[in-house]
Amino acid sequence: MVDETLREAIHEQPETAGQPAPDQLDPVSAVLVERFPGAVAHQEHGQWVVDVARGDWRTAAGFLRDEQRFTQCVDVTVVDHLLDRERRATTGVALERFEVVANYLSHPRNLRIRLIGQVPADDPTVASITEVYPGVDFAEREAYDLFGVRFEGHHDLTRILMPDDWVGYPLRKDDPPAAVPVTFKENPT
Repeated sequence: MVDETLREAIHEQPETAGQPAPDQLDPVSAVLVERFPGAVAHQEHGQWVVDVARGDWRTAAGFLRDEQRFTQCVDVTVVDHLLDRERRATTGVALERFEVVANYLSHPRNLRIRLIGQVPADDPTVASITEVYPGVDFAEREAYDLFGVRFEGHHDLTRILMPDDWVGYPLRKDDPPAAVPVTFKENPT
């Protein structure tokens, strides 16, 4: 049986999350904050999250793989906060419309960490990490196809779900829900 009080306590977090003292960070978060100026670490729902500058996105991924033994990037996605009234601010992080989120696993160390990079609406680009973690190839293409965030350096950044002639990005919050009919590739109807 799930302990309901524990689950509710996890979700009751302050409106703003600040940077913990260095001795309160887990070892990987502490090294990331030390290594990348401007990086901010905090916990969300029991998992360590490190916000890194957009310019450090690829370098941080390589650092996790090469020096911290994070063997797998499980997922890369984008979040559009255009209409997010309940968005929590993290002290030390300049919030932008888009966030690129990557989840990493270290099987040898039995650790998990999430990196977040802020991406502005007027320049929705971030470095691709496919050279570091080839398994995120389709995840980056999907994020580009549905949100319009360009992953610079990606070897084949083309649409993966939407028709090639589709104009726009269907998961952006620019249009009201269901205002634009969406027909995916290979749809028989």
